[in-house]
Amino acid sequence: MAEGVKIDTVRSYSTGTPGRALNSARHNHFVLDSPSGPNEALTNGEAFLAGVSACGVTLIEKYALEKNVPVTGMQVAIEGIRSNAEPNRFQCINVSFEIRGVSQGQAEELVEVWKSR
Repeated sequence: MAEGVKIDTVRSYSTGTPGRALNSARHNHFVLDSPSGPNEALTNGEAFLAGVSACGVTLIEKYALEKNVPVTGMQVAIEGIRSNAEPNRFQCINVSFEIRGVSQGQAEELVEVWKSR
């Protein structure tokens, strides 16, 4: 293994229910469903989008803390758009940030930090 790298490992297992997988990351276990069903648990696409939006929250919070930017709260909303004809591909992903405690200019700078990483 190369020095100076971080490796994240997730394992996914069949459950006997078509369209459902049991997933493990470190000591965390969670169920994901295919968008085609059964649609009772978080879907694969929703989990992917949650990872992106959570990255926005955690990266900006940490950066703001390190740079003494007075962020008092944040919400990142993400929307993935797919066609019914090609549900395996996102046509567009829209991300919006609501950052409290800072000016519009500061918020825009913080979002640019996230985009650049």
